[in-house]
Amino acid sequence: MDKNEIRELMRFFDKSDITKLRIKEGDFSIELQKGLEGAVSYAPAPVLAAAPAVIASAPAPMLETKSAPVAAGFTLKSPMVGTFYKSPSPGAAAFAQVGSIVKKGQPIGIIEAMKIMNEIEAEYDCKILEALVDDGQPVEFDMPLFTVEKL
Repeated sequence: MDKNEIRELMRFFDKSDITKLRIKEGDFSIELQKGLEGAVSYAPAPVLAAAPAVIASAPAPMLETKSAPVAAGFTLKSPMVGTFYKSPSPGAAAFAQVGSIVKKGQPIGIIEAMKIMNEIEAEYDCKILEALVDDGQPVEFDMPLFTVEKL
């Protein structure tokens, strides 16, 4: 990653609801974390004013994110970062429940990002096998929301 890519990543991270991100690729590694006030740091971390900490470390070829465990099968994933809601309003029936069959384009949930409610639609006809996130849970980009069986 070059300086411009790191700056862009930091801008995106700073504006998102994500609180911690670690990327390792080859011999390059970067860790971003919000809310370091009062925290004890065990590795040297340069801190920028009103910006996340950046920590360089040893190599490992992978991208780490916190996500729900994924069962075998297909998954419907989050297209964005935000807060996931199963129903259009509190007390209303969920868009999709375990065992329900949804058609391509049918809403499966809502993700709130920056005070905007974004309806998430099924990418294909499928049967919901398992809900991997809870109502009101923060989700990240490409995080699995449901395990499904394609129809």
